[in-house]
This record gives sequence, C-alpha cells and structure tokens, in this order.
Amino acid sequence: MTSLAPSAVLSGLPSRNDGGLWLAVIEASQGSRHKFKYEAAMAAFVLSGVLPAGLCFPHDFGFIPSTLGDDGDPLDVLVLADEPLPVGVIVLSRVVGVIEARQQAPGKRAERNDRLIAVAAASHRYVECAALADLSATMLGEIERFFVFYNQEKGTRFTPLSRRNAATAERLIRAGQRRFAARTSELE
Repeated sequence: MTSLAPSAVLSGLPSRNDGGLWLAVIEASQGSRHKFKYEAAMAAFVLSGVLPAGLCFPHDFGFIPSTLGDDGDPLDVLVLADEPLPVGVIVLSRVVGVIEARQQAPGKRAERNDRLIAVAAASHRYVECAALADLSATMLGEIERFFVFYNQEKGTRFTPLSRRNAATAERLIRAGQRRFAARTSELE
C-alpha cells in the first residue's frame, strides 16, 4: 500500500499560492549526501539514506505537497536556490520545466517518475530563469546523470525520456493534485 504521509500530514498546505508559485518541501539539501523523508507517525524528517562518498545532491531536492505521481509518492522537485536550503523548509518556487523519466526497481514494473525543475522565488542568482531553456545543457545533463547514478546505487534503473517546458510541468502538477484528491477521498 502506498503511503500518503508527506502530503497527508501537510494536506492543509496548498500546492500553489495566489501568485502562481508552487510550494516545495525540501528533503535533501544541495551539497549534502543525506536524504531525508517525512515520517507522519513521528511528525519528523528521518534520515532515509546516505549517498556514497563523492556523490551529493546537485541542488535542493524535495516534493510538491498535496500531489501524487505515478509512483504513488508526492511529485519530486529539484529547487535551484542561491545557497543550500535546510531540510523541512517550505520554499515558494517557480517551476521552469521537467525532466520526464521512467524508473524501474528490480522485479517491478516500470513507472513514470519525473523530476520537476524549479527556481526558488527569492533567488537572486536564478531571478532571470523562467524556462528550462534558460539553464545550460551541461547543468541539465549533470542533473540527469545524478539521478541515473543515485537510482543505480539503490538497484533501480532511472531513464530520462525528455526535457519539457514549464507548461508541461504545471500540467503534471495539476494531474498530481487530482490524483492526491482522488486518493484522499478514497481513504475517507
């Protein structure tokens, strides 16, 4: 059974505010080897994994609350910010695109597990970044390779499929909100 813990506990937290920005909850800080996951039963972020020496998160990583992806978890988001953000912080973010991807764990069917790319709304460094095309192909390639290797370390295959614009990313978020609402109503 899929857990709704991160989004269910934060269900009072909207995914989007009136200014057209999306909220992101940070689970791994840029430059860190530590990955945390929110555990509702403990009402805390718990260390869920440590990357091998020499590998760290290239940017802050987290999820969009009150959404569900095809994998049953909240939608993943990589947030570009001026400096690393602490775990548990909620960041107003401007979504600039998405790396669409397929992920397959051993013995399981392949499923979509896209990576939204967003910019912290308060960022000075990325203030002019409004689209995925504003980021270098080198940066995007590094992000894709990070997720390929990160998943490979867990025995999972991660295959980037395409890079899409902000409009596609926002459609994915809205679909994730609908899945979350449907799952939440099923559980009531």
